[in-house]
Amino acid sequence: MHLPPHDVHVAVIYYSSTGTIATLAQWIADAAEHAGADVRLRRTAELAPQTAVDANPAWAANAEATADILEATHEDMLWADAVIFGTPTRFGNVSAQLKEYLDTLGGLWHQGRLADKVYSGFTASATRHGGQESTLLALYQTVHHFGGILVTPGYTDPAKYRDGNPYGTSHVGGPDTPLDEDARTAARIQAQRVVKFTKAIKHGLAPAT
Repeated sequence: MHLPPHDVHVAVIYYSSTGTIATLAQWIADAAEHAGADVRLRRTAELAPQTAVDANPAWAANAEATADILEATHEDMLWADAVIFGTPTRFGNVSAQLKEYLDTLGGLWHQGRLADKVYSGFTASATRHGGQESTLLALYQTVHHFGGILVTPGYTDPAKYRDGNPYGTSHVGGPDTPLDEDARTAARIQAQRVVKFTKAIKHGLAPAT
């Protein structure tokens, strides 16, 4: 099978407690690579105390399973042509762990080094209407401040009418509600759109004179 040239850089940067977002992040990273991107999969640092992690078996299991994934640094943002952020919803907002990472990027933002990149996001919640859309909209406010180019899945594929979220890939449920094919398909669609438009922007813009 002929694969497209890997001529853009995509960073998938996420926080996950019990593993749902970690799985979505891996699916998105795999799909982006298959679509023709060099990909870095990175997690943000855990801020919760170890006692809290240990008290939740699913949280502790995910921490152990993803321990070999590198933590995100500023260099990952500089390397990337596109960044896809993942976060569980926390009271309808971005998790503290991802937000803390975003808040450290002020220096790069001030230098204009986060502008003109493609950005997108994905999320999950334990219940329906549990804040998925507001979480992604809150995340995207940061993208606007960066001067980033927001690429969302929209309803650009018939499958999007099944998962129903034009803002980004999402899933309802936790460790006891496994991710399904609708979520996997949504992850693929989102990753492909991000890579498609990142390639168009990177190769279509004329060099500055």
